[in-house]
Amino acid sequence: MSAVPPASSDAPAEPGRPGPVVTRGSPVRPRAGCGAEPRAPETPRPEGNAYASAAAPASASVSRSASASASTPVSASASAPVPASASAPASKPASASARARGGGRATAVAVLRTARPRQWPKNLLVLAAPLAAGSTGRDGRGPADLALAVGAFTLAAAAGYCVNDLADLDRDRRHPAKRTRPLASGELTVTQGRVCAVVFALAAMALAAAVPGAGFLGVLAGYLLLSVLYSRALKHLPGVELAALASAFVLRAVGGAVASRIPPSGWFLLVCTLGALFVAAAKRSAETRLLGAEAAAHRPALGHYDARGLRLLRRALLAVTVLAYLGWALGTGDGWHALSTLPLLYALLRFDHLVDRRPVARVEDLLLSDRRMLAAELLWLLAFLAPML
Repeated sequence: MSAVPPASSDAPAEPGRPGPVVTRGSPVRPRAGCGAEPRAPETPRPEGNAYASAAAPASASVSRSASASASTPVSASASAPVPASASAPASKPASASARARGGGRATAVAVLRTARPRQWPKNLLVLAAPLAAGSTGRDGRGPADLALAVGAFTLAAAAGYCVNDLADLDRDRRHPAKRTRPLASGELTVTQGRVCAVVFALAAMALAAAVPGAGFLGVLAGYLLLSVLYSRALKHLPGVELAALASAFVLRAVGGAVASRIPPSGWFLLVCTLGALFVAAAKRSAETRLLGAEAAAHRPALGHYDARGLRLLRRALLAVTVLAYLGWALGTGDGWHALSTLPLLYALLRFDHLVDRRPVARVEDLLLSDRRMLAAELLWLLAFLAPML
């Protein structure tokens, strides 16, 4: 058997076969069988060494063709390291049903946000006429009919909000607060918004039809028509848009009177109208202060108002609202109603003060965020309901 020639760094490797691995700085020793001392076995390289793993197949091939007296070769059983990602179990992708459930929940939440739950307390104005009269109606159906009326106006208002957001889509996207609304932010598509508006309107009409008589159904239909006209045209007309906004409040109170079959008095309607105009003027004052020079770009009608004029309008409406309320209270002949004028006056003055000092995008939030106002509202409600207790 012929001896294997000594490994030399100068000897060229055979074509297609890598040369022997030589560690830099160590002398090249002849292999055993050529008169040299046998070389001590080399410490095998760690399995994670990429260079040793790449050289393993070549070393194994050399060892098979070399003599049995050669130094310990690299084992042919050495294999390349297994990547960590291959040994770890692959995570299962989310199923189509799970993705559908997640998307359905997100859409449901977006629809609920479009319906403005924080605005729903305004629909309690439906109860104003029965509370003022100290009665829930002339027959045993009063409470049930009032519950239907509140639900119908809540759904009708949700339909109006959808129509309004669709009409103001481009302006809302540039608004600092309204751009997060589901339609403006893209959480709901335009088609979904239209479907929601139709569904809410039909559901509202269905509840209204359950109230005996055609009167309440007519009031609700008028409210829906007013909402569409306001969103499409009336909101851009200065002065007219304030009247339309106030009318939406008054129709709620009238609807409650019709549903409970309690005829509203002239004083009652006057107080509701003046109070609604006062709130509408406060909303425009807050928007003017918050948006500043950009106000007209977001709501064209605001370009025709100025802060001083709106402030004077608020003060005038506040005064006549309190006077009208006092006229109603004295007309009832009940001392508690007359006494309720005092906490009402304080609450309105406090509200007017906060509109200037703490303007917010939704002035209705001020009614529940200020402790002094809450205390005045509670005192007014106790005095107002005292004749019924």
